[in-house]
Amino acid sequence: MAKYLLLKHYRGAPAPVNDIPMDEWTPEEISAHVRYMAEFAARLEKTGEFVDGQALAPEGQWVRYDGEGRPPVTDGPFAETKDLIAGWMVIDVDSHDRAVELAGELSAAPGAGGRPIHEWLEVRPFLAPHPTVTDCPHR
Repeated sequence: MAKYLLLKHYRGAPAPVNDIPMDEWTPEEISAHVRYMAEFAARLEKTGEFVDGQALAPEGQWVRYDGEGRPPVTDGPFAETKDLIAGWMVIDVDSHDRAVELAGELSAAPGAGGRPIHEWLEVRPFLAPHPTVTDCPHR
């Protein structure tokens, strides 16, 4: 099994077919989209392929350590990227082909008018754990 990140973008990816921003959708259209996502995740839970997933709000901050005794620096230098990532799902599948197959299916989540979005999703494999960090307490 190999883990992959399916990354949904607010913007920055090629435009989806049904390119109407979510803030212009009706409450019913948003509910249908969220329901599709939940049902997709539930189906993958049953097959053992779902690891985790979350939707993200466009708000956020960049934070950087700025030296001992100094407050962190926030919102720079690339603060505009904080509104790029809409959400993510981590899957654990047998092959890259299966990851691509699931991403294609997830791309068809309904959007405005109940029509599939056909949005672009980024499919990123996780790096295999390095043998020297397997005992890391943060894993």
